[in-house]
Amino acid sequence: MAGVLLQDLAKWFDEVRVIEGLDLEIRDHEFMVLVGPSGCGKSTVLRMIAGLEEISAGTVRIGERVMNEVPPKDRDIAMVFQSYALYPHMTVRQNLEFGLRIRKSPRAEIDRLVAEAAQILGLDQLLERKPKELSGGQRQRVALGRAIVRKPAVFLFDEPLSNLDAKLRVQMRAEIKKLQARLGTTAIYVTHDQVEAMTMGNRIAVLNEGRLQQVGAPLELYESPSNLFVAAFIGSPQMNFFKATLGDGGRRLRAAGFEIAVPGHLGAATAGKDAVPVVLGVRPENVLQPSRTPRGAAARIPVTVEIAEPLGDEVIVHARAGDDMVVFRQDPRPIPGIGDRFEVQVELEHLHLFDAATQRRLA
Repeated sequence: MAGVLLQDLAKWFDEVRVIEGLDLEIRDHEFMVLVGPSGCGKSTVLRMIAGLEEISAGTVRIGERVMNEVPPKDRDIAMVFQSYALYPHMTVRQNLEFGLRIRKSPRAEIDRLVAEAAQILGLDQLLERKPKELSGGQRQRVALGRAIVRKPAVFLFDEPLSNLDAKLRVQMRAEIKKLQARLGTTAIYVTHDQVEAMTMGNRIAVLNEGRLQQVGAPLELYESPSNLFVAAFIGSPQMNFFKATLGDGGRRLRAAGFEIAVPGHLGAATAGKDAVPVVLGVRPENVLQPSRTPRGAAARIPVTVEIAEPLGDEVIVHARAGDDMVVFRQDPRPIPGIGDRFEVQVELEHLHLFDAATQRRLA
């Protein structure tokens, strides 16, 4: 097994810089998720690690070895693609064997490794079928099996679940996570789905416009986002944001639809600041309907309902608070109607504060 180290990694196409000065360490045995919106450069990073994309600047190390000039076949990696990339004219067994035969592994070893992978992934009864005879989930298992049999130092996953339906995605992400834990192989997983990132990664690296925004454990990113982008990207529904101004020597927060006292945990960041524009953030679970009891101090904010989305066990409410939108969850009954007005309770100890100019976290 091996860790992966990216040092000042960069990629550009002519004048377009796709990745800029990326420094990231993926530890041995770790499941690292690269997450970000489409076009942020995460798949390009994965392809540079694999050797499928030329590196413009910087260094890729796998273990102790610099890989910049090493051909893909010699990097001891296995990649699982979004499109499965199975050979349609081959059976499942032949697809699993292919890389081993290219490597000229002994027949006995090929049979043993294929049988082992088939047993792990539940493919025993499918070995003589061709890809067209398989479901999407079964094809993805074959793609995983083809990676497993090679026993690589590093697994690379490039949005492998995006072609599956929602129910199968949930099932497969659990299977991939369990598989990686069982094998103990270092894994780097690319996705644009922040729910996938939160549920699968030991750590998550958030990218935007080719730059690393934050690296940390899922809960660390959720509870202490380093900037507005991470705060908005991690979490579903996303964090609510209110444009506000600090007043009264940094003791009051004034927004378009409400005014509240600055809670104690934000006091050190706001002390002595007047007329400073900030962005106030609060997660939907910390905005409570009037009938619920807050955990600690809360401020009441008047809202007007714009839409309600019933989900069975709860309702997602989209409402307006002054000039800003606020989204929160409430009990399934009664479902509020469009235009309903009432006050919600915002749990003060869970407020986040960001600098409006730099978008960096203040507290």
